[in-house]
Amino acid sequence: MNRRRFITLSSSALMAMRTGNALARKHFVVGAFPPENTPFGQGTDIALWHGKPPGGGGPVGSELLTVRGSLSNVVNPSLRIFQPKRPAGKAVLIAAGGGYKRIEMGKEAWLAARWLTRIGYTAYVLTYRLPAENWHDGSVVALQDAQRALRIVRSREKHVSVLGFSAGGHLMGMAVTRANFRSYPEHDALDRTHAYADRAALIYPVITLERPYTHTSTHKVLVGPHASEQENAKWSVQNFVTSRTPPIFLVQAEDDPVSDPHNTQIMAAACKREHVPVEMHKYSSGGHGFGLGRPGTPTVEWPAHYQRWLGEV
Repeated sequence: MNRRRFITLSSSALMAMRTGNALARKHFVVGAFPPENTPFGQGTDIALWHGKPPGGGGPVGSELLTVRGSLSNVVNPSLRIFQPKRPAGKAVLIAAGGGYKRIEMGKEAWLAARWLTRIGYTAYVLTYRLPAENWHDGSVVALQDAQRALRIVRSREKHVSVLGFSAGGHLMGMAVTRANFRSYPEHDALDRTHAYADRAALIYPVITLERPYTHTSTHKVLVGPHASEQENAKWSVQNFVTSRTPPIFLVQAEDDPVSDPHNTQIMAAACKREHVPVEMHKYSSGGHGFGLGRPGTPTVEWPAHYQRWLGEV
């Protein structure tokens, strides 16, 4: 194993939360039982937005969930809340990957949420809009949902960190490094609050869309194969790291065929440049999409390091 470590509501908001609970989302399941009846999917759902999300458009019908927990046709972006037995005021907002074409709830987000609740954290699993599903605001819709989600979680919790896998790591990276970016018009009083996180863990993330790292689904969906260098840079997380970026935790397997291992190196270098505390764990094998760790590979070690890092808040 080659592992390197770098240490370097207002009343209106409460009303929004009550409305969100009344708008709880239902899943349509393809060839499977409803996730609410499985060990993975149990939790309380709240909608992110009152009515239609910013910009309008989007898919029709019901959300589609495969037997492996891969979600698409996201009609109503939402949060699913997993509560520990004794909430301690610490929460983690989770975004699974899927190349912005789907959301890998089963093997990433729900498993992480269940594990986090067992160690005392409230977990919020984000169902975000997928840019290619006919939303009028295009590539920015997932970031709109992530920022809105951060505001909702922040209104409910004292300490908020984020956890993103693959494309979800790109999304959470953009959210925490662009906290002051107004990705959508003010929706209600909640949107006058700051969308920020105290810490961010990015697991085999897509960080850069700049050349030569333009082969990913994230690049194809967000900017397209003929994007300019300016567009590539606009969606590359490392370009928005500043001294105000929260501490970052990175995990990567060196044999990852999807998210080039240089992604985490680029992010770590950007953090060091801006004097942002960063911790990185690199593993000799594990590939991509290993979630909480692929059995038989050293990636099974990362959750223990992450638990210790979370406890440093």
